[in-house]
Amino acid sequence: MSEKVFPTTRLEAFSDGVLAVIITIMVLELKVPHEDGLPGLISIAPTVFVYLLSFTFTAIYWVNHHALVRRVERCDHRVIYANMGFLFAASLLPFFTAYVVDKHSDSFSVALYAASMIFTAVTFFFLRLAIARLLEQSGELNIEDKATQRKHIASMALYIAAIPLAHFHPYVALGAITMVTVIWIVPTARVEDSNR
Repeated sequence: MSEKVFPTTRLEAFSDGVLAVIITIMVLELKVPHEDGLPGLISIAPTVFVYLLSFTFTAIYWVNHHALVRRVERCDHRVIYANMGFLFAASLLPFFTAYVVDKHSDSFSVALYAASMIFTAVTFFFLRLAIARLLEQSGELNIEDKATQRKHIASMALYIAAIPLAHFHPYVALGAITMVTVIWIVPTARVEDSNR
């Protein structure tokens, strides 16, 4: 128990701040179109879509981060470093979002976007495992935790599949990436009362 040296309240507050800054940086990429009226809005629709996708991912991570971290009161150094790794990966999302927009969702930019999603998902998975270790020590690890880990792995598989798919059909690859949000939105919307 001496390993648990860091209160999760500080870890969660710091993470909330970082994720809020990430969302703020992303929204700065939305520029007013040069064209007037509806044609101007239509011209920035792809930009808005990619922003919405990145915002949704960040929001899902925030909800899951809260649901995960609140289950332990103190954490060890593994959790701290895993959390920092996740925040580093997440902090790169505004860059990769802007890259996809600037390159008009070409094959390489979409594949790179998928790769950034894999990196973020892997770091969050490490955080999930680090907290699961503490929950197992306290006897609070349950069947739902194992099911969530499997869903996390399935999500990473979709990201991996999106990389070669982007070479042939970038927008289909973006659709596959979008499917990951669908996988997570319904369960995380019911995170407080989920019995699964």
